[in-house]
Amino acid sequence: MSEPAEHSPKPGAPKPGSAEPGAPEPTGADLARSALRAARAQARQRGEQVREKREAKRHGLRSGARSDGRDPVPLGAALNRLLTERGWESSAAVGGVMGRWPQIVGPDIAAHCHPSSYDEAAAVLTVQCDSTAWATQLRWLARQLVARLNHELGHGTVKTIKVLGPAAPARGYGRLRAPGSKGPGDTWG
Repeated sequence: MSEPAEHSPKPGAPKPGSAEPGAPEPTGADLARSALRAARAQARQRGEQVREKREAKRHGLRSGARSDGRDPVPLGAALNRLLTERGWESSAAVGGVMGRWPQIVGPDIAAHCHPSSYDEAAAVLTVQCDSTAWATQLRWLARQLVARLNHELGHGTVKTIKVLGPAAPARGYGRLRAPGSKGPGDTWG
């Protein structure tokens, strides 16, 4: 007859000689208990991960006892952070000037002149006046207005003020018109 075949060790079973010297070799029942404990721990861990994912999907992420990026922030602080992150501080400041124009320049000038645009790259504020007399007056006061605006907004926000007179009236296209004519400027040069 053939000799008895050696039994190959089962997967997960301790190898002979790996147990501590003097400690009894684990038997089948002990091995089953330790495998059951490991399986329960893995199942518990997987269950917690699944539960956390469900909670996150269902209720959104929640913060704990300590503050983090998910906590509510006051609206003013959130807007300030957004303006800083995007680099919109000077644009927002100039927008504030447009809203506070009467307080900055005074009621007389504000009644006849209003800011129309701001070029951030060139730091030029364009102001529209309702008459040529007020446009001339504002050109005389431009240096003082630049100083006052920079005091309100921060140094260098406004370098120059471009003053525009009243808008020209719309050209009326009458009955007596030469075909292909471009208006009064067409007769010169």
